Amino acid sequence: MTKPLIGIGADVKVTAGKRDRAFGYMTYIEALRSAGAIPVLLPPQPENAAAVMAALDGLVLAGGFDCDPSIWGEEAHPKCERMDPRRQSNDLALARAAHEQRVPALGVCLGLQIMNVANGGTLMQDIDSEVKTDIRHGSDPSDRARHDIAIESGTQLASILGAGTFNVNSSHHQAVRNVAKGFRVTAYAPDGIVEGLEDPKHPFYLGVQWHPEDMGGDESATGLFAAFIEAARAHALRRLGTLSPAGVSVSE
Repeated sequence: MTKPLIGIGADVKVTAGKRDRAFGYMTYIEALRSAGAIPVLLPPQPENAAAVMAALDGLVLAGGFDCDPSIWGEEAHPKCERMDPRRQSNDLALARAAHEQRVPALGVCLGLQIMNVANGGTLMQDIDSEVKTDIRHGSDPSDRARHDIAIESGTQLASILGAGTFNVNSSHHQAVRNVAKGFRVTAYAPDGIVEGLEDPKHPFYLGVQWHPEDMGGDESATGLFAAFIEAARAHALRRLGTLSPAGVSVSE
């Protein structure tokens, strides 16, 4: 069975007096390994995004700090914690390359937001400043808050997990405001916050606002990674010329 090669966009850590570091969290790596993939870290090099994507079978856009709202013409809210600009440039370039080359991509939390922004959407900079809600969307990794979401029927996410109510973790204070053209919302929180997004014209270009890599005991998390890896495996076979565009195996 083909083990697809999955790139993970790297984060950047800056510590005074030390060299800058590109890194990724082991929870993403272990979730991908458990699902049958070979994960590789993608350090910032946005000028090479198209070439990198051509060599991959799938892309994970991970969670992290906030997008710079100047991208969509807004000044930063006081609670906006902007990610390192090198990571932002890289993630946006990778998201666009995966979309253009039809490479399967899974966005997690910030990753969903990157997918939306990379394709022309905008974000709500701070949920608590704009939405009256009793839901605790923001929480720390050490103590993830959880809440229910509703997955919309007729979406790719519903075909993977089923439509209806699911309970997920939550660790974000920003959210999708304007959905990118051609995309559709796949899940909502009870207060209306977007919890899932996908491009229905793409083989697998799907983002979730929660952190399935930290929900290893939940079937919804393992099911999502399994579906992503299956899409990446099909892409790998097409890339190697052993699967037709329609998904039919080519005889050896």
